[in-house]
Amino acid sequence: MVTASPDLPGRKRRQMTMKIPAPRTLLASGAMIGLVAGGAAIAQQSAQPAQMPGEHPVPSDHANSIQPETTLSVSASGEVSRAPDIATITAGVQTDADTASAAMSQNASAMDGVYNALEEAGVAARDMQTSNLSLQPRYDYSNNDGQPPRVTGYTASNQLSVTVRDLDNLGRTMDAIVQQGGNTISGLQFSLDDPSEARNEARRQAIQTAVKRANLYAQETGYRVARIVTINEQSGGYQGPQPMMMARAESADTSTRVSSGEVNYSVTVDVTFELRK
Repeated sequence: MVTASPDLPGRKRRQMTMKIPAPRTLLASGAMIGLVAGGAAIAQQSAQPAQMPGEHPVPSDHANSIQPETTLSVSASGEVSRAPDIATITAGVQTDADTASAAMSQNASAMDGVYNALEEAGVAARDMQTSNLSLQPRYDYSNNDGQPPRVTGYTASNQLSVTVRDLDNLGRTMDAIVQQGGNTISGLQFSLDDPSEARNEARRQAIQTAVKRANLYAQETGYRVARIVTINEQSGGYQGPQPMMMARAESADTSTRVSSGEVNYSVTVDVTFELRK
């Protein structure tokens, strides 16, 4: 905008000039002001504490409205012992022969006897599963003249994982395997056919212990347990005593004696609680 002063005698006309900002400059300035104001609003919103669905808002004068929530982490375990109702045997046949074909053939013949013995002992087909089948050459490493080892024969191995549900018949079943051609028994493990009830009982014990401990700590420090934040489970599986097999050689009618003992199922939980005044 330009204005002129009144004409005066003997004076030259002076002009006053004012620069008007361009429209683009005005728009940019307005945008900057909006961003600053918006940034303040965003910062103010982000400063508000997060609220879980269904949870009562924390009062503004509450200690937790300024500082982070007070939490307590507790670990607790539960363990349950049960008498086993099944046993798993790992047994089979290992044969040596000069050729690979002969080793496999002899092994197959002996395994037929093992299968027959298990069927006669009342083991169902669904409870028998091949766990390992291998054929390996045997080497002679006695050469001292720098020559490579020499193949002297082959070893064939066929192992079965067998579930025995009649524990009173376990010793006789193992004896029958050996009598009918089996020459390896490499494992025996007791367990529950359905361990879900035992595991759930261990879980109940673990979480009840964790809650009791949390309430104790809260009471002794002037707090109360407000809620559970997280629960993590560590399943300990089951453990049992090593079975003892005692061969009874007094008579041919006496079977191998096996002690089943008990199996233990354990669960550990890691629980985080929120404490409030």
